[in-house]
Amino acid sequence: MVGRRRAPMRGGRVMKLGIEGKKALVCASSKGLGYACALALSREGARVTINGRDEATLGLARDSIESETGHPVDMIVADVSSQEGRERIVETSQDTDILVNNNGGPPPGSFENWSEEDWTGAVQANMIPALMLIKNLLPGMRSRAFGRIVNITSAMVKSPRAPMALSAAARTGLTAACKAIVPEIARDNVTINFMLPERFDTDRQVGMAKLLAKRRQISYADARIEIANSIAARRFGRPDEFGATCAFLCSEHAGFISGQNIQLDGGSYAGLF
Repeated sequence: MVGRRRAPMRGGRVMKLGIEGKKALVCASSKGLGYACALALSREGARVTINGRDEATLGLARDSIESETGHPVDMIVADVSSQEGRERIVETSQDTDILVNNNGGPPPGSFENWSEEDWTGAVQANMIPALMLIKNLLPGMRSRAFGRIVNITSAMVKSPRAPMALSAAARTGLTAACKAIVPEIARDNVTINFMLPERFDTDRQVGMAKLLAKRRQISYADARIEIANSIAARRFGRPDEFGATCAFLCSEHAGFISGQNIQLDGGSYAGLF
């Protein structure tokens, strides 16, 4: 919020992220983790553009961010999953310095029930949109010698589970494609990183708890407790924690971090890499 105090660093200094006035585009940001990223970037003084399919919901998100941060927020009503929607976004976003790619994932399911259309649909939602936006906005970032690209993927990229294989496959493909170009753009002060969330307290987790409650024939409250207890931290992640991490990855201080999968899972991942 406006006027909130920052915790001092050693020596009484505070860390400035250096993105005041930078233009940030956050896709699928009317709610959830996309909204959290847009809010955090606006707090740091970036000129944020939010995106979503529903104009009314997007307008409420814009008003909320502006009220909390005191900074103007632009909005683009468009579906990033469609070529028409992406063209509308790119048309007004050529001077974007910060791109946060995000889109809703497919629901859980089972391998034997997924059709070819299900697989292509996952790719069209969780791989192609981010790649096409990067392709169109990357040249401008390189020419200005500053660019921060953050792809919101999923913990399933590193820990695939059968019910989420659609999401894991498409997002892993996006990760591989982006990782391949990291060495080519690093010299231009452009970075690409990946945020891998798991069990953040958003609408998606509400839906997951409802599914669990129905399947196990338990109460919604008990389902929430069961899910929280499956996390090493024994709690859901807070969206503001996610947004703050995104803002740092987009900062001037993160120029030497690129091609990395940042896991935000409360310490649950058991692997080393």
